Amino acid sequence: MRIKWYGTASLLIEAGKTRILVDPYLKKYNPQLPPLPIEEGASADAAFITHPHLDHFSDIGAFLEKGLKKVFVSERGIEIAQANGIPDGRMIPLAANEKIAVGDITVHTFHSRHCKFDAGTVLSAALAPSTYFCHFKDAVRLLREIKRYKIDEKEILALEFSAEGKKIMVLGSAGIEETTEYPDGADLLVFPFQGRVRMHRYMIPFLKEFAPKAVMIDHFDDAFPPFTRAVKPQKFLATLKKELPSARAIVPVEGEWYEI
Repeated sequence: MRIKWYGTASLLIEAGKTRILVDPYLKKYNPQLPPLPIEEGASADAAFITHPHLDHFSDIGAFLEKGLKKVFVSERGIEIAQANGIPDGRMIPLAANEKIAVGDITVHTFHSRHCKFDAGTVLSAALAPSTYFCHFKDAVRLLREIKRYKIDEKEILALEFSAEGKKIMVLGSAGIEETTEYPDGADLLVFPFQGRVRMHRYMIPFLKEFAPKAVMIDHFDDAFPPFTRAVKPQKFLATLKKELPSARAIVPVEGEWYEI
């Protein structure tokens, strides 16, 4: 079983002859980032969407046009697709507490929550000079588009991918549903490392909850300035070493495979 990070929250998971695409996003708000290879992503057997926010779902139509076979997304996601002219004929409703087999991979869904942005993160974007002098038009356009992908916090999912005796737990956003019992001991936890000033501290309860054998961060790139920043991984590495010293730390490079 192996995994590839394409930037932001976009992942490709492979086991045997099966490939699953997760939360593909083309990063159109920052053309300086490496492009996501649409053809490779569209060749997946299916796509799974943790939640239909702009940076997880808005570009799914491009992959469908290139031949993506099917997309598993919440009912709200299908509604959003219909409202935004995204082809929905290959979309399959997805909810928590489901087990779905796609080729050699089994996907187990869990309730999750969105990361709660802190005041420091919000103010750093609102008060930064670059917001007004470099990215003002982008910020206005982005805020308008975000409204088109508005969802209820309860519709966010965590996804567990199982194959070949291995398990990968993917969090689409850094939130936990307190009433949900999550499996622990995954071979890999994919953790979104952006949204809080002290994300390395915010991460600690997740490490205790999931007790993974390895942690890969994603969502730490500057995908849509001025609301994001490229996050340096040093504090993630130090925190993981302190809290789970036996766990493997992965700061992924875009487009590279990582064996699990």
